[in-house]
Amino acid sequence: MIGGSRVRLNTWQQTAVAVGSAVGALLDPRRADLIAALGETTGKPAFERVLERMRQSTEGRAVLLERPRVISANAGHAWDLPPNTFGAAYARFMGSRNFSPDDRPPVRFMDTDELAYVAMRAREVHDFWHTLFDLPTNLIGESALKVIEFEQMYLPMCMLSVIGGTARFNPKQRKLFYQHYFPWAIRAGMQCTDLMCVYYERHFDEDLEELRRKLGIIPAPAAP
Repeated sequence: MIGGSRVRLNTWQQTAVAVGSAVGALLDPRRADLIAALGETTGKPAFERVLERMRQSTEGRAVLLERPRVISANAGHAWDLPPNTFGAAYARFMGSRNFSPDDRPPVRFMDTDELAYVAMRAREVHDFWHTLFDLPTNLIGESALKVIEFEQMYLPMCMLSVIGGTARFNPKQRKLFYQHYFPWAIRAGMQCTDLMCVYYERHFDEDLEELRRKLGIIPAPAAP
């Protein structure tokens, strides 16, 4: 499903996958497949709410109708856009880290194709949000973005990721996160528009700062 195969789970199997994925992800936060499985097995009610919000939004309905995928074949033209645009900023973000949009694990545990697409869309726009909020991909940056993702989607996995991430902070990192990034993330996640209802690909050629203002984005403050 969405690049993989659907796996139907009963309640006990779903619980087992969720618990096993949570433990594995806490032990090794680099395991994107485990984080994805945790998000899917614990996030169905949240994804259903996101789906309903997308149906009520003009851009959200267009996303659901056309089902764009954030993959290299569709996003490669971002490299050719003027440097002030959102698309060019996204290309710089990905290129400077040697990231590929094709690296996302497939969705496997959603009941319907529509929910599977919403789950995949949430996964694929993650780097768009990094670009818009100007967040790094280190442990502090990822934890801050998970706070925003939780406010936007109420996925249990996001809060668990914050708890697991902050548990790995050293004392200096923990102080910086809770005094500097956490209050900003709470404010930023509440102030911005419903980010799952944005058709990002249609905004690639827009000025980055103008798009941020349009979406109510507060970029991350510089670390003290």
